[in-house]
Amino acid sequence: MAVEQGFDGEGFGLEGVILEQGYLQTGQKTCHDAEGHEIPCAGSGQDGDLRRGMGWPVPRFERRDETVLDRLTGLIWPQNANRAEFPMSWQEALAYVAAMNQERVLGYADWRLPNRREMRSLISHQAKKPALPEGHPFCNVFPAWYWTSTTAAINSAYAWYVHTEGGRMFYGHKGQFYLLWPVSGTGFGVLPATGQTQCYDSGGSPVTCRDSGQDGELCMGREWPKPRFEVAGDTVIDHLTHLCWRRNADLAARQVTWDDAFAAIRRLNEELKERGWRLPNINELESLVDCSESQPALPSGHGFTCLREAYWSSTTSMFEPDWAWALYLNKGAVGVGQKKEAHFHVWAVCDAPGYRGSFP
Repeated sequence: MAVEQGFDGEGFGLEGVILEQGYLQTGQKTCHDAEGHEIPCAGSGQDGDLRRGMGWPVPRFERRDETVLDRLTGLIWPQNANRAEFPMSWQEALAYVAAMNQERVLGYADWRLPNRREMRSLISHQAKKPALPEGHPFCNVFPAWYWTSTTAAINSAYAWYVHTEGGRMFYGHKGQFYLLWPVSGTGFGVLPATGQTQCYDSGGSPVTCRDSGQDGELCMGREWPKPRFEVAGDTVIDHLTHLCWRRNADLAARQVTWDDAFAAIRRLNEELKERGWRLPNINELESLVDCSESQPALPSGHGFTCLREAYWSSTTSMFEPDWAWALYLNKGAVGVGQKKEAHFHVWAVCDAPGYRGSFP
């Protein structure tokens, strides 16, 4: 695996950045049953037990006057999470960030509206109100939706936004009014690109990307390998994240409860006399999404079969611990479902052969 030195342009280096990981840990450290009660994590198979993904540095954030460096991603954020002071439309948000660059606000001229993976990278799934990492140095974080620069492929008159109260990610009409939190820097390359390469106006019509400030112009993040997916028997290997997924994306062949999802994984491991299959955490599920596609929101040529509308993750919602996170695959959205209800399907994942998937 490649280990490289990352810099943010001001001499700060993050030793040992694993650039091949492809997704971050969610931050979840505790485990909860279907009633929402905290339980011992050992052997549960939950996100708080396995903690897959790139681990967070301690401390995670470094304050620099009125900006904050995220030592996990290498991205630079204003300490003030509401510099604009009022909600605005998507196009107004893009224009506001462009004006920040003309004025070199806080000494930077490369501010942008974050893409959806950059915005989600701030979320801690161990926290709520706001859903940000413990001890973060930010101020004026409102429990509200924050725009991203990524258009929703399912309807290009909409763009993705993230709610800082609990961490949900959905899409809103570009003419509606939400908050913005700009970002600067190229980062360390730990966040993959979203897959979006086209740009759209507020009505959803395609436009030239040049000087738009949209995700489709900037394409920030690590480039995807080609080919990204490799079908290997009953599995599909994702060379971007080094995760191995069951090719059949409906393990239980029906919608199940959260507890039944874990039971299906246990049966799979028993039948195959293996122990490596698990219920993916919400960041592992979200890593599959191609933001240029919808229904399903997967890259072309993915190789999967029996795709369904939505999937359980192993990550509990700390906003309401009797709920768990889920990926709505047709849309590419990240939401929640009540654990005791048979809402979602099961998609098993493991680490690709020869690859260690947890970096504490």
